Amino acid sequence: MSQEKNIQELMKNSETKMIKCVFPDTTNHYNTLFGGTALNWMDEVAFITATRFCRKKMVTVSLDKTDFQKPIPAGTFADIHGSVIHIGNKSLKIQVQIFIEQMYTNQRDLAVSGIFSMVAINDAGKPTSIL
Repeated sequence: MSQEKNIQELMKNSETKMIKCVFPDTTNHYNTLFGGTALNWMDEVAFITATRFCRKKMVTVSLDKTDFQKPIPAGTFADIHGSVIHIGNKSLKIQVQIFIEQMYTNQRDLAVSGIFSMVAINDAGKPTSIL
């Protein structure tokens, strides 16, 4: 298998989806999801996506850009998607999006998106090669 084909397969197989229910204990006084909770969920999905891609120890080093486009109300599902969008020598960029999914209809809207930079580390905690 060619290197390019192998990388494409790794990218596809590492895509991660997680669904969370937005319960009142995760919301603020506006009855919408805390921004910090959204970022926590997104970081978790970024970590899982990166680890599934290279099967190495991964750490978050930065969050390049985050757009909170819509509030995520209590009583909805947060459908969180992560995918590899850039491969460096020692790092990956993972795009993570949260979609609001209504419980009782098919309506879905993009609420939050961000790009996480993840670095592979060795047992000594030093950056190491992704592949």
